Amino acid sequence: MKRFMGIINLGENESKIKEITYNRPIASVPIGGRYRVIDFILSNMVNAGIQNVAIFTQGKNRSLMGHLGSAKPWDLNRKYEGLFVINPVLEPEDTIIRKGDIESFKNNIDYIQGSKQEYVLLTKSYMLYNIDFKKAFNYHIDSSSDITLIYKRVDNKDNRFIGCDNLTIDEFNNLKSIGYNMGNDEFSNISLETYILRKDLLIDIIKDSVSKGDSKYLKQAIYNRMDKLKIDTFSFNGYLACINSIENYYNTSMDLLDEKKYKDLFYENGLIYTKIKDEPSTKYTSTSNISNSIVANGCVIEGRVENSIIARGVTVKKGAVIKNSILMQKSLVNENAYLENIILDKKVVVSEGKILSGNHNKPFVIKKNTFL
Repeated sequence: MKRFMGIINLGENESKIKEITYNRPIASVPIGGRYRVIDFILSNMVNAGIQNVAIFTQGKNRSLMGHLGSAKPWDLNRKYEGLFVINPVLEPEDTIIRKGDIESFKNNIDYIQGSKQEYVLLTKSYMLYNIDFKKAFNYHIDSSSDITLIYKRVDNKDNRFIGCDNLTIDEFNNLKSIGYNMGNDEFSNISLETYILRKDLLIDIIKDSVSKGDSKYLKQAIYNRMDKLKIDTFSFNGYLACINSIENYYNTSMDLLDEKKYKDLFYENGLIYTKIKDEPSTKYTSTSNISNSIVANGCVIEGRVENSIIARGVTVKKGAVIKNSILMQKSLVNENAYLENIILDKKVVVSEGKILSGNHNKPFVIKKNTFL
């Protein structure tokens, strides 16, 4: 689909997930043992044939840049086009919450105008899904709509999409109104914050919004023009996760231990690519006991691991017990320690005999580089 370019906008609200985004954006939060959040939307774009992708960042980019590198795993290390990581133009005290993401689009309008593609796919990183964008592109072109917004109808019983945009759609799939999902209804049409539109229309919306000063955020600028635009919707029916809180991050990680959900997210409409690391296979010993867990390469497991996700380079010593927990890269759990419902950020050291226990509905988070 060479007629389409992609823009991943990282202006995302981190207020409910700040324990693991203090030094990184949501996009580079580790998930599934060896992946990062941004891998999913980036892989979706590449699988659809998009060869020109820009990431509009909002600071704290070191881990993101380290993960993306040359973009070779996504086949975006190209002589022409490929992956562009674009940093914000902000004053020292400015933040995305205060300024809004419309500034990022205004400051990078030259990049958008200079791209040769006719259409733009606008997305965020915090929504995790595996989609065939080609079907959505064809739907948009056939519908003759100004904008196509992708959504999923979800059950609100587990409250995983509280605060997300909730769409009201008519019988012809046209968008009629939008609000916030408060969980009051049994079902909601949750926006994936993924839009398909012509490049020239996007430029017009940005310029008009900036000149009038009527919107801080691009999606707000789009919604403010609903009466002038034909906004169609495209239904997505696969697995969807929203990484906007610690609880949702934990629950999504635990979902990956379900084989069906794992296959849906990682294989359904194409593979999910990530940074390659040449590490040895994980070493297990006679005292290892692993059940229903994901364990990445480069680990040494001597203890017991149940219903957990263990990232690359983690060491679990003899007698240690890990249950319903997430251990990020290069963590060390010493002898006879006990962890349940815990999230360990990278390079955490848990001392011998230490007992840490959180709640399934409120997991306990240990910050990066902590020694306990």
